[in-house]
Amino acid sequence: MTTTVSVNTYTHSITYVADNILKSVKDIIRLSGLNPAKFVGSWETNALGLRTWLGTQDLETVMLEIYNPTTGDLVTRWDIDIVYGWSSGEGSFWCDTDQLRYNIRKAGVAPENASYDFILQCKPGRPDVAGWSRCGTRSTAGMVRQSLGSTVEHHGLGATSAYWRKI
Repeated sequence: MTTTVSVNTYTHSITYVADNILKSVKDIIRLSGLNPAKFVGSWETNALGLRTWLGTQDLETVMLEIYNPTTGDLVTRWDIDIVYGWSSGEGSFWCDTDQLRYNIRKAGVAPENASYDFILQCKPGRPDVAGWSRCGTRSTAGMVRQSLGSTVEHHGLGATSAYWRKI
């Protein structure tokens, strides 16, 4: 009986964390002045990747790269690092959207012509997921990472956020 409850609780934690990460990324896109249509149009594929790799504990970082489509250069990048501290006991669940919104405003609006890519960085050997393939990331040379701290939590499974800005 305990195993069943733990499995169901962990499944609920995965769903809660994945849904709040997706919502947070959509907010970053929208509040940065970008069109969220591309992201929203791939919602189910994005959710499948997040939930699968959270479940196998292969997901390390969710990235939103905002870049200049002409040069390919990174304008800014948002990182959501996954924390696997899950427990089946008493736990809390929350999502700090106020902190995220404050820092989106602080980071500023993206240039009018900017584009973005949604990237899930996983451990080597992760299982394949339909709609996802391996890719590289743009260089953060000349940038500094600003940590925001914890963003979402459910029974110890959670995420911390940061963004990269030019020095």
